[in-house]
Amino acid sequence: MSAPPAGQSIDVARRALAARFKSSGIDSAELDARLLIGAALNLDLTGMITEAARTLTSEEAIRLEAFASRRLAGEPVARILGMKEFWGLPLNLSPATLVPRPDTETVVELALEMLRAGGASDRPLRIADLGTGTGAILLALLSELSGASGIGTDINAEALRTAAHNAARLGLSGRATFIQCDYASALSGPFDLIVSNPPYIRSADIADLASEVRDHDPHLALDGGTDGLDAYRALIAQGACLLGPGAALVVEAGQGQAGEIEALMTAAGLTLAGPPRADLAGIARAVGARKTPR
Repeated sequence: MSAPPAGQSIDVARRALAARFKSSGIDSAELDARLLIGAALNLDLTGMITEAARTLTSEEAIRLEAFASRRLAGEPVARILGMKEFWGLPLNLSPATLVPRPDTETVVELALEMLRAGGASDRPLRIADLGTGTGAILLALLSELSGASGIGTDINAEALRTAAHNAARLGLSGRATFIQCDYASALSGPFDLIVSNPPYIRSADIADLASEVRDHDPHLALDGGTDGLDAYRALIAQGACLLGPGAALVVEAGQGQAGEIEALMTAAGLTLAGPPRADLAGIARAVGARKTPR
């Protein structure tokens, strides 16, 4: 379909785009249309409301159609926009990073709960985020813990540049450091908190993922090996050695993996913090444990 004609109003263009998305089976058609029009016209929600009757220029119509074509081809809106909000923080993306997902906020919630339960949230803390990607988990925690500093690790240099850029944009670069290594292999303890959202998709299952994930997220950040647990075996063993007494380890789990992750944690000498934290869909999503003081 050709670009919407210049002279079409913003409101008409938005409704027409939503209808196109809906007819193509996109569940979030209304939201996607609003986000893409906002980006194409550089308008926030208030601007789109107040300027609803304004007509699109030729340049705006062409830019909007380019965005629409990408979305109709299966590209996620976050990839088109180059950013995604997580924990209320706007984060830039790159081809080397996953799109942060609301499910992962469960890790932040459980980590903060464990810190507060241990009486540690009000003192200076040292945090490590293993496989940091965009820096989402680490930066969310630093935004909540004014006395904390943290290290984000990733094996991919481009991901680390993205995370460092996000830290700078959020005014957190003074408390965040980023190191290229495999999980915690280059770190020295002790840490008060270690968090991670590692690759956990079984290698054989990647081909069956939704195309928005399979075709646009980096496979290195998805592939958890034959049983999906390769990353946990590495990072739990490394993390257990780097935690200080009473410190916490919190990881994201794939569907049905929480029990196996708990077993790996207890085998590493950690004490489970309680039942896993479920996400909004009821899936056991965040698993936490502590290093019990001797």
